[in-house]
Amino acid sequence: MPGAVRGPRTLYDKVFEDHIVNQQDDGTVLLYIDRHLVHEVTSPQAFEGLKNANRKVRRPDCTLATTDHNVPTAPRKNFKNVSEFVKEDDSRLQCETLEQNVKDFKLTYFGLGDNRQGIVHIIGPEQGFTLPGTTVVCGDSHTSTHGAFGALAFGIGTSEVEHVLATQTLLTSRSKNMRVQVDGTLAPGVSSKDIILHVIGQIGTAGGTGHVIEFCGSTIRELSMEARMSMCNMSIEGGARAGMVAPDDTTFEYLQNRPLAPKLDSPEWKKAVKYWQSLKTDDGAKFDIDVFIDAKDIIPTVSWGTSPQDVVPITGVVPGPDDFTDENKKQACARSLEYMGLTAGTKMTDIVLDKVFIGSCTNARIEDLRIAAHIVKGKKAAPNLKRVMIVPGSGLVKKQAEAEGLDKIFLDAGFEWREAGCSMCLGMNPDILSPGERCASTSNRNFEGRQGAGGRTHLMSPAMAAAAALAGKLADVRDLSGYEKALPSAKSAPNQIQPPHVEDPESDVDLDKILDVDQTSQGNTVQTGAPSAAGMPPFKQLKGIAAPMDRTNVDTDAIIPKQFLKTIARSGLSKGLFHAWRFNADGSLNPDFILNKTPYNKSKILVVSGPNFGCGSSREHAPWALLDFGIKCIIASSYGDIFYNNTFKNGMLPVRIEDEAALQSIFKEAEAGREIEVDLEAKQVKTADGKVLAEFDVEDFRRHCLLNGLDDIGLTMQMADKITKFEARRSEETPWLDGSGYLSKHRTSAVKVEAAPVPKTNRGEEVKEPIEW
Repeated sequence: MPGAVRGPRTLYDKVFEDHIVNQQDDGTVLLYIDRHLVHEVTSPQAFEGLKNANRKVRRPDCTLATTDHNVPTAPRKNFKNVSEFVKEDDSRLQCETLEQNVKDFKLTYFGLGDNRQGIVHIIGPEQGFTLPGTTVVCGDSHTSTHGAFGALAFGIGTSEVEHVLATQTLLTSRSKNMRVQVDGTLAPGVSSKDIILHVIGQIGTAGGTGHVIEFCGSTIRELSMEARMSMCNMSIEGGARAGMVAPDDTTFEYLQNRPLAPKLDSPEWKKAVKYWQSLKTDDGAKFDIDVFIDAKDIIPTVSWGTSPQDVVPITGVVPGPDDFTDENKKQACARSLEYMGLTAGTKMTDIVLDKVFIGSCTNARIEDLRIAAHIVKGKKAAPNLKRVMIVPGSGLVKKQAEAEGLDKIFLDAGFEWREAGCSMCLGMNPDILSPGERCASTSNRNFEGRQGAGGRTHLMSPAMAAAAALAGKLADVRDLSGYEKALPSAKSAPNQIQPPHVEDPESDVDLDKILDVDQTSQGNTVQTGAPSAAGMPPFKQLKGIAAPMDRTNVDTDAIIPKQFLKTIARSGLSKGLFHAWRFNADGSLNPDFILNKTPYNKSKILVVSGPNFGCGSSREHAPWALLDFGIKCIIASSYGDIFYNNTFKNGMLPVRIEDEAALQSIFKEAEAGREIEVDLEAKQVKTADGKVLAEFDVEDFRRHCLLNGLDDIGLTMQMADKITKFEARRSEETPWLDGSGYLSKHRTSAVKVEAAPVPKTNRGEEVKEPIEW
């Protein structure tokens, strides 16, 4: 909501400051959250915490739930209910648990029987749930997608999911500002996916740590909303907390007639647009980091290694360790080449593929599918490919694509046409790579095992993935005739999807029929021994063996692979900790991995030599797994922002030692197998006999909570009056943010699921024949 007149501010400053409920002396802020998206993987433990503490969801009208990560993308023509449709026991339990929690807490839910079901970061904008100037959170790191609307959107862990459900707020701190300005005209065949891969290649996966990126410049202004979403989606891969684009006429046009946006030409719409137009960085506002890029320097870009920063132009070659001067990067390159099965100097266009995947929250919107269809129309998939999958991001995207005949183009080319879901992006469902298989993917991460244990992923745009599907290997889309017509501009790309009619259920009996869940087999009743929001043991001093880990950019997929996320419990996850490194292919322990060696198999502390520990996903399962193993403290030079937050929520201490010499002295002590002591009261790391190895700092509020084992939610509820006052002012100044449409502020039952109609053309008639474009 509009704030008082101040000095020059960035877009991020404006949105952040407009949502401050309370600010403490150390800078800790209680931030109001306008929009909360929920899915089946990171929510069950949060709802369990609410039930255990007898707490309610504060704002059901600001909460939207769907299933996406676990769900099969197989045909749903005979779909009856989740219990029969989802075959894997653990996946089915997560989906069933979400449906039960939706009923128990009376939330709006798009299930597998609903045409609006899909990936959270696609359905939010599609429904108009995402609006400019809002704060948007989800238990998923790619929540940064929604920043394309000028929203402050970021991923959170499960403990924070519980905090938002209970209080509609988050305890957080202000990020720094980073500007990525891209100017000029993109060459034909170059897309927003190429922009963001190029940016990450320049700044690295830790380049944006502690920052919110604002993407700006003439190039960004010319992008469609869907292209902006794809770019902001991968802000997290550059280490940033969030990515944002200032809203403009392209944004407003996209939002017209969305079910949850203000009604077009209404007083609310006019008031909203006036406010939204103020959401831009002021002249003279300062950024902590500036990155300037000329659009002409960007060509189609693909990844070669196991990190999103491992990218080269498609015209390039696979690099080798000697191409890097930094020793950590040399070692990382060598490990990546071994995992990827590549040889330095190999032309990127000589890399042969096994599979192609076009989908994910990065690139599964209607524009992405239109681009891919344009490339492959009238052609066939290469015969060497085992599988080419096209997975729409939502049921409505699928309907729209079918109305335009895109499905027929893909099927004629020998591609698979699937139902909506996360699919092969993270391989938590049946869509996975087998060990050693190589895939061209439009997803966002190429970590080891990301798309399946032992799978090898190359990231690229939909146009490039479509070209690869035709060639059977990595290929340059610019070598195909007519390729330049595949990328629509913001002005020419139709992106409206007709909204479905939605009504409330008339009774709980109606709702039971809608969800069609066996009442006797549901309920989130798993008891856990891990800390919960109800309180934690105080953390003052910790003395014990410290395991030295000589690695950089240790991502959350490496800390705990996705196959161990299919649980509704917080405990029992140590079996998955560093699974690909701790265990050999036959399941036996790898004797060379540090945590399998004596005395490190009893470690309480982990010392990491390289930066950016815990980068990647928002999964709180990573600290849960470390804690379950017995590790209560990590020492490193830097951390992924979300992982850093998640550790505190579980009574763990992430120590930042930025002094390289001090970190090395701790690392050497750990290598020697000697105990070290982490003293939070003194803010020191010491040898076993008390010699100080390093000083460290922790935010006062977080330190206070750890020292006293305090409950974040309980502390926040002491400020209930401030939250209520904030909400009253919010309702007066930005009334369009309160529940509307099928989201009702005073809902007493969950939303009814209605089938979506056949999409219509701009003239209003039902689509019978494919649309030419």
